[in-house]
Amino acid sequence: MKPFNHNYFLGYINEITAQYVKIHFPSSNLLHTFYHEGLNFTGGNVGKFIVIEGEEYGFLARIIELNLPDSERKEINEKAIYDDTTLFHPSGKAELLLTFNLFEPNKTQKTVSNYPHIGAKVYACSDEQISKYIKEFGKKENNIDVAYAPIGKLTANDALCNVSLDSLFGRHCAVIGTTGGGKSWTVAKLIEGITEYTKNKVILIDATGEYKNLTNNSYILGVNSYFPYQKLSIPDLFYLLRPTGQSQRPILLEAIRSLKIKQLQGENNVYVKAGTKKSIYRNLYDENINIIEDNYCNFDIHLLVRQIHEECIYPNGYQDITIFGGEDKKTYDYQTSLIARITDLLNTDIFKKLLGFNNIPGNISSIIKTIDDFLSSSTGAILRISFEDIPSSFSAKEIVSNALATYLLQKARSKDFVKNPVVLFLDEAHQFLNKGVKDEFFEIHSLDAFDLIAKEARKYGLFLCLSTQMPRDIPVGTLSQMGTFIVHRLINDLDKKAVENAASSANRNVLSFLPILGEGEALLVGVDFPMPLLLKIDEPKNRPDSETPKLRRK
Repeated sequence: MKPFNHNYFLGYINEITAQYVKIHFPSSNLLHTFYHEGLNFTGGNVGKFIVIEGEEYGFLARIIELNLPDSERKEINEKAIYDDTTLFHPSGKAELLLTFNLFEPNKTQKTVSNYPHIGAKVYACSDEQISKYIKEFGKKENNIDVAYAPIGKLTANDALCNVSLDSLFGRHCAVIGTTGGGKSWTVAKLIEGITEYTKNKVILIDATGEYKNLTNNSYILGVNSYFPYQKLSIPDLFYLLRPTGQSQRPILLEAIRSLKIKQLQGENNVYVKAGTKKSIYRNLYDENINIIEDNYCNFDIHLLVRQIHEECIYPNGYQDITIFGGEDKKTYDYQTSLIARITDLLNTDIFKKLLGFNNIPGNISSIIKTIDDFLSSSTGAILRISFEDIPSSFSAKEIVSNALATYLLQKARSKDFVKNPVVLFLDEAHQFLNKGVKDEFFEIHSLDAFDLIAKEARKYGLFLCLSTQMPRDIPVGTLSQMGTFIVHRLINDLDKKAVENAASSANRNVLSFLPILGEGEALLVGVDFPMPLLLKIDEPKNRPDSETPKLRRK
């Protein structure tokens, strides 16, 4: 690649600051877009890329301002504009983006140690040259096995954005923008890139059902699939039952342990403690402690109310400390509200279908088994899990999604994804993150499984891609873990501030474009992208169903 050629000459540098340079153009004719040897050169219009020649390094910059000297502004008229013999002498301002070694022009870096000098020559940058730079972003030394995917073109020209998928997802990714900005198309395009150019799997949590056209491998929770309550973590069960800390939580924990012991004995019944020897219980507990304390609800939940009654006993028998005591009615009275919540949970239609409390028909699938089969299969690239039929009442959507994320996090911690990373897409992330449930004393318990995935799962090969229209509602700690941002149109100042705080490489000059971006246009910034990219996302092959219903004319 030859970045400098006198056929593409534009002008000279006449002023240099820490971040910007000013350019003198000897003639306005040099700013026109032109073609040379089959390559498209974008001239010198606002938003276009230029290269600056130095002694050891070259510089890539973007023109952000053009103007004429005061003495020439009054001479502008229609005749002068189209008369090639009329010469204007414009000047411009450009933002310095990257530097590159003259001997290895394909390798770019962002640094403050090198600057062009006064009088340096400025040249137009071809679309092909920009495309090569973009393809190198995030590429590691000696890594030839890189998966690239075309996601769109730069808005300033027709330069193809063929980006490294490791750069996009390797440090997590967030797709952000107001309704109608093109988020759904971008998510569909990203999923398309993974499935077409890698061997990796995608799990898509679809909040509203708009991605049903992406794959036939779709499961709707509460309709043709359920989350087995046995795979709920103990904290997830506590979120559903909301036991009080001092009087109900210890009794509930003991009831769960006792039911697990009976299940290990092969008996589907309660453990009667009153009047029995403590040593029998303790020996059974000690022998199976790893299974009993495995943090899952692998017991018969329909026996829980009866077992709570069995746990309401005095600690010691009458004049015999080796046996459990008799019934403690006062302790049982404290469990009344907990028992009512358990009864309501088991008899609420939403949870009976969603968590599989009753006999499950053969055509209804366990989503946990579905995930395990999907990940172990050599076929199928996308698994869509839809929450479209789960109501927002009883915090059902938040709790089940948190349980699902907890299960995936545990698999990641077990290093199931290290050799074959999985990308988890979370649509409408503001519905699932930064959520909590309140107990009867209004104490809030946070649902933080997705936060933990963002903070620790990257090193285990579980990559998270969030999609949201309200980044201000995403926890700051989670948003700051996103290494790549694809930002569509944003108007709300709080949303823009959230992006500015989380995306360090997005300066205010670039963020000023956000309110005026068109449909499908987006700003791409990230740790592995040394310069922000304004691009137009290509239409995905399988379009999501994100159309807004139209009013009918009389």
